[in-house]
Amino acid sequence: MNKRERIKTVFLYGVFICYILFLIKILLLSRISHSELRSINLIPFYSITEYISGKTANLKKFAFSNLVGNIVIFIPLGTYLPLLKKDKRVITNLLFIFIVSLLVEIIQGLLGIGASDIDDIILNCLGGWVGILGYKFLLLLLRDEKKVRTAITILSAIVGLPVLLYLLFMVRLRL
Repeated sequence: MNKRERIKTVFLYGVFICYILFLIKILLLSRISHSELRSINLIPFYSITEYISGKTANLKKFAFSNLVGNIVIFIPLGTYLPLLKKDKRVITNLLFIFIVSLLVEIIQGLLGIGASDIDDIILNCLGGWVGILGYKFLLLLLRDEKKVRTAITILSAIVGLPVLLYLLFMVRLRL
């Protein structure tokens, strides 16, 4: 591996680590523990249906941010996994995303932070799948793994890292 490739690899891993820190902050550290008010939903699509059928504007606003947020937050994981792992199979990467999301929901349930919800796992997996499809689309478009790696490195430098650093250090997330 030449010097340029090593720099790209180190940079991508650095951005990926910042992303993981952001996930930990937003999913586990920015929430207040309410051990006595634990909420667990094991019925698929129940919360999503409740949000969509909500009557108040505040509920619809919360529902939109929750639904979209759960999808968007896992798109980078779906993009970086096939880029940083040797195993690029969709099913393997989706299984990894499912396990990560499941662990987050279990930890939230055990610590009483947020709500443990099967719908969050479904939405997180959907977001991861969108990220994987984005990676596969770039691979189809550019037809070369090195070009995809370069494109994602450039996008990470221009968009990803500045946004992550801003969210990690400048914004107080109270979810």
